[in-house]
Amino acid sequence: MRANLATGVCLSYCLLMRTFFVLILVFGASFALAASKTHVITFGKWTTIKWAAGPDEDKTVDAKVRAIYVDGQLKEFTVGVPHEITERLFAVRRVLRVNDALPQETSAPRWIWQPGGWLMVDRVSGHIAQINLPDFDPYASPASWYRDYVAYCGVSDDGKKLEGVVVQSGKRKPVLKKKIGEVSNDGEPLCAAPDWQRQPARVSFQPKAGDKLTYSIRSRAAEAVKEEEEEENSE
Repeated sequence: MRANLATGVCLSYCLLMRTFFVLILVFGASFALAASKTHVITFGKWTTIKWAAGPDEDKTVDAKVRAIYVDGQLKEFTVGVPHEITERLFAVRRVLRVNDALPQETSAPRWIWQPGGWLMVDRVSGHIAQINLPDFDPYASPASWYRDYVAYCGVSDDGKKLEGVVVQSGKRKPVLKKKIGEVSNDGEPLCAAPDWQRQPARVSFQPKAGDKLTYSIRSRAAEAVKEEEEEENSE
C-alpha cells in the first residue's frame, strides 16, 4: 500500500512538473513572438494645408503634410522629406493641429495647423519620439541634417539672441550652442538652412543680418573655424 501511495505521489509530482515546464515554454514562445513582431510604418497621401505665420499670425503659408501610421494606426502628421539616420532610424518634421478656440467660444474646436519640432522614428520597435532640440523655433530657420547631427538657428529664451545650434541625436546637451546674431521681429526666417561639409565635419550658419560663421564638429565638441582655414578647405 505504501508503494502504491509513493507511486501515486511520484506520478502527481511528475505531472505537475510537466505542466509547469509546458507553461514556461508557451509563455516564453509568446513573449519571443511579441518581442520579434515586425511593425509596419507607412505614410499617407500628401494634403495641402495652410498655417499661420508672422509675428501676429496674420499671414498664411501653404505646406504639404501627410500622416504617419504604425501598424495602420495614425500617430502623427508630418511635413517635408524624412532624413535617414541609419537603416533602423529616421527623423521627420512634425506638424501639429492646435485648437485655436477662445474660452468664450463654446462651440466645436477651431483647428489650425502649426509647424512643430522633429520626430525620431524606429522602424523595428515602431516607437516615435520627440527629439529634444533646445531653443528650436519652428519659424526661425529650416533644420539641416548630417548623419545623426541636426543644425539650426535657435532663439534664446528671452527672444533676443539668435543662436547657432547643433544637436546629436540621443544626447541631452547640444554639441554647439553659440550666439550668432540678434533676433528681428519682421516675421521672416532669421537665417538660411545651415550648410554641412564632410572630412572634416563642418557646419556654416548664415544669419540674415551678419557674416557667415563656420564651426568644426568633433563628436561632442565644436570649435570655430578661421577664415583662412575655410578658404584652404574650399580650394
